[in-house]
Amino acid sequence: MPMHRHRLKRKAIELGHLESWFFQGRGAFHFENCEPLRYALNFFLKLTRLRPRGEQNCLEHVIRHVVVPLAGLPAAFDGFRLLQLSDIHSDGLPGLPAAICSKLAGLETDLCVLTGDYRFAVSGPCHNVYYAMKGIVGAVRARHGMLGILGNHDFYEEAVELEGMGVRMLINQSAEISRGGESIWIAGVDDPHYYGCDDLDAALAGVPPGAFKVLLVHSPELYREAQARGVALYVCGHTHAGQLCLPLLGPLLMNARCPRGYCAGLWQYKTMAGYTSAGTGSSMVPVRFCCPPEITVIELRRA
Repeated sequence: MPMHRHRLKRKAIELGHLESWFFQGRGAFHFENCEPLRYALNFFLKLTRLRPRGEQNCLEHVIRHVVVPLAGLPAAFDGFRLLQLSDIHSDGLPGLPAAICSKLAGLETDLCVLTGDYRFAVSGPCHNVYYAMKGIVGAVRARHGMLGILGNHDFYEEAVELEGMGVRMLINQSAEISRGGESIWIAGVDDPHYYGCDDLDAALAGVPPGAFKVLLVHSPELYREAQARGVALYVCGHTHAGQLCLPLLGPLLMNARCPRGYCAGLWQYKTMAGYTSAGTGSSMVPVRFCCPPEITVIELRRA
């Protein structure tokens, strides 16, 4: 499918021109679009007076260092560090962009990957997110630049704005990263969870056979297809690792159609490694409990 058709399809869905938009994509039901649930959560937080604590938790980021052993990783990329920012939802809470920037200060990595969801809302205008994102993008220090994909909260216009900030957006496309005479390929697909505009074959079309492949997807729901196509590392977010978790019991909701083992942290599916970020921001209601937001440094190592 030509790139312009991908864009036209996404814009049509954004405008609500396709039937059953609420059930579009891989998610059978999209909790982000359920207004009664959001009102119920807000009422509960107000009643219990937990909201201030939950909002403060959203501003207390951890920098999570993850070492991933990978068979077939080119020698020149042994120790290569990916900075992952996922589910930033940068306009969801006052003070969030500043908190993220303060954690990024002095953090040097090789490549930054943005795995979608730059704004808090799922509908309406996007303009209020760009100032915050410009500050966050400007705080990143990555030797090979920044690559990004779109998430289920994002509109296509955000890709245009982010590219103007210096982020190369991969919408069912790939990019070659070269170092020391060797290369790895980073492929990125459009959101599979909500929009259903992912095209993995198109994203990998320009990748040479046998190349080492890293795939950026907003949600973990393409893990089977990715492994079948020889992807070595799958990097995603979307689930927020639950965002609202109970002591001992864990997350109440993951909001992804895949086993929970693939919805948070480091995981393995057959020959493919994967990492699902707990998210840098929050959605639906800007609170977190027992699930801190994270800025992730993924270090690639030769197995």
